[in-house]
Amino acid sequence: MDIFSEIRNIVIENLPEIASSDSLIIDPSRISVERPRDPTHGEIATNAAILAAKSANRKPRELAEFVAEKLLSDDRIAAADVAGPGFINLKLKEEAWLSVIPAILKSGAEFGRSTIGRNRRVCVEFVSANPTGPLHVGHARGAIFGDALSRLLEFVGFRVTREYYVNDGGAQVDSLARSVHLRYREANGFAVEFDANSYKGEYLGKLGRDLEAKYGEKFVDAPEHEWIGLFRGAAVGAMMELIRKDLESLGIEMDVYFSEKSLYGTGIIETTLNTLRERDLIYEGVLEQPKGKLIEDWEPRKQTLFRSTAHGDDVDRPICKSDGSWTYFAPDIAYHYDKIKRGFDELVNIFGSDHSGYTKRMKAAVAALSDGRVAFDIKLIQMVRVMEDGRAATMSKRAGEFVQLREAIEAVGCDVARFVMLTRKNDAPLDFDFAAVKEKSKDNPVFYVQYAHARICSVLRKAEQEGFDVSDTALASADLSTLRHPFESALVRRMAEWPRVVESAANSHEPHRIAYFLQNLASDLHGLWAQGNATASLRLLQRGEIATSTAKLALVRSAAIVFSCGLGILGVTPIQEMRS
Repeated sequence: MDIFSEIRNIVIENLPEIASSDSLIIDPSRISVERPRDPTHGEIATNAAILAAKSANRKPRELAEFVAEKLLSDDRIAAADVAGPGFINLKLKEEAWLSVIPAILKSGAEFGRSTIGRNRRVCVEFVSANPTGPLHVGHARGAIFGDALSRLLEFVGFRVTREYYVNDGGAQVDSLARSVHLRYREANGFAVEFDANSYKGEYLGKLGRDLEAKYGEKFVDAPEHEWIGLFRGAAVGAMMELIRKDLESLGIEMDVYFSEKSLYGTGIIETTLNTLRERDLIYEGVLEQPKGKLIEDWEPRKQTLFRSTAHGDDVDRPICKSDGSWTYFAPDIAYHYDKIKRGFDELVNIFGSDHSGYTKRMKAAVAALSDGRVAFDIKLIQMVRVMEDGRAATMSKRAGEFVQLREAIEAVGCDVARFVMLTRKNDAPLDFDFAAVKEKSKDNPVFYVQYAHARICSVLRKAEQEGFDVSDTALASADLSTLRHPFESALVRRMAEWPRVVESAANSHEPHRIAYFLQNLASDLHGLWAQGNATASLRLLQRGEIATSTAKLALVRSAAIVFSCGLGILGVTPIQEMRS
C-alpha cells in the first residue's frame, strides 16, 4: 500500500478531459503528490493543476479549483484547498491514514517493496580498489554505498550484479611486485631500502616470508624479468584474498571479480576500438592545448583519439600513448563494452571523488557503444576523514600508514560502520569519529535508530508476558479509532511515506535517503515514548484497556516492521535488545 501513489492516481483521474482529450499533454511523472515542508499547507500537496493548465487551456487556479472540488467526492479526502499559483493542498480523513497500519502488518517485510525495476538487469560496480593492500576505512564508504544501493535496487525489482573491477594490469601492480621482492629479500636476511614508489606496509611482510619459504634464495639476486611475473601474480592473489575478507567483514559478497589483465593480449580492446572506428568515433588527430593551463612540455602531436565530444564530453580523449601502449581509458572502454554485451539494461559505477574528471568520457563511451540504449550513472564518493583521539588519521597505502577497514570493524562493529557511512549523501564529506560512533546518545544516529527498534521489541515482549496476542495477524484486526493523539498521528504519517521514500531513493540512486528516513522515524517513536512517560493516556500498555493497548501495540509493531525493512536495505541488523 502506497497512500501517496493512490492519491496521485486519484488526482490524475480527476484532471478534466485527461482520458478523452488529445489536447491535454502532460508527463505524469512530473506530477508530484507529497507532504509539504510547511504543515500549515495541508497534509498532501500536488502540482498537477499547474502542470496541466497550459495544455488544458485553463488558468492554473481555475483548473485547481475544479480538480479540488472533484477530489472531495473521494471518501478518503476530508479537505481540498487551492493555494498560491494553483497548488492543491489536501487533508485526508484520519481513517485513511490509519489504514496504513493493517497494510504494514499484513505485508510484513514486503511493505514498501516495488516493481519499478521491472526485472531489468543492472550492474553495480563498486570498490574496485587497486589490489595493493587491504582495504582502509576510506574504501569502506564506497563499498557500503554500493552494497546498500544494490540492496535498494533489488527491493524495487531490479536484478542486480555486484561487480569488482580488479586493476591488475597497471604500473601500480608492478610496483607492488617489486615491493614484495624487497620483503622477500628481507626474509632472506638482506637489508632493504624502500623508495618513494614502494608499498611499505607490514601486510606484505608475511607474503615475503611465504615466498622465501617456497623459493629460498632463488630470486634474491635474479634479474627482474625472471621473477616479476611470478611475484606480481602472488602479490595480487594475496591482496585480493585480503580484500575479499575485508568485504566479508562488512557483509558484502561480490558476484563478479573482473580482471583488467584479462583484457590484454586477447584482442578484446582492439575489437572494441574497431567497433568505435566503424562508427567514425576513432581517428588520428591533434588535440588543442588545454585552455587555462600552462603545460611546459605540451606539444601538438598526432594521437589516436576517441571522438567523445560526439556524446557529450568536453574534449576528445587519447586511447594510445606515444610509445604505442594503451592509455588507462582504452581498457576501461573495452570493459564497459563487455558489460553491455553481457546484456545489462543499466550500469552504475561508484568512483572515488578523485575520478570526477573521468565521468564524462566514460558516459560518452557507454553511450557510443550501446547507441544510448544502456542507462549509465556514475556516483562519486567523497573522502572519509578518520578521526582518532581528535586527530585525522593518515590514509596512505604506499607509506603503510592507514586505518585498516578490519580494524575499524573490530572496534565499532559492522552495523555501526555501515549506518554511519550512509548518514551523508555520497558526494558530501564525512567524518568517521571512533569516539562519537560509540556514544549511546541521540547524537549517535545508529544508536538512536537501533534504540527505537529495541524499545518496541521490549514493549512487545512485556505485552506478550501480560497475555496480549502480539502476532501481526491479531494486531492487524485491532480497532484503531483510539489513535488520535498528534504524536500517534505523526508516527502513522511517517510510516505512510515509506513506499514513496523507497522509490525516490531508488530512482535517484541515493541510499542515504533511507538512513535519513529511519532517523526521522526514530525521532517520532522516541517522541511518542517520551510523551507517554509524561502523559499516562499515551503509554503503550493501558491497564484494563485491552482494545486501546492493542491499537497502540499495532502502531508500534508497524513501526518495527518499517525499521526492519529500512535497516535491511542498509545491511544493518535490527537490534532486539540494547546491551551496555
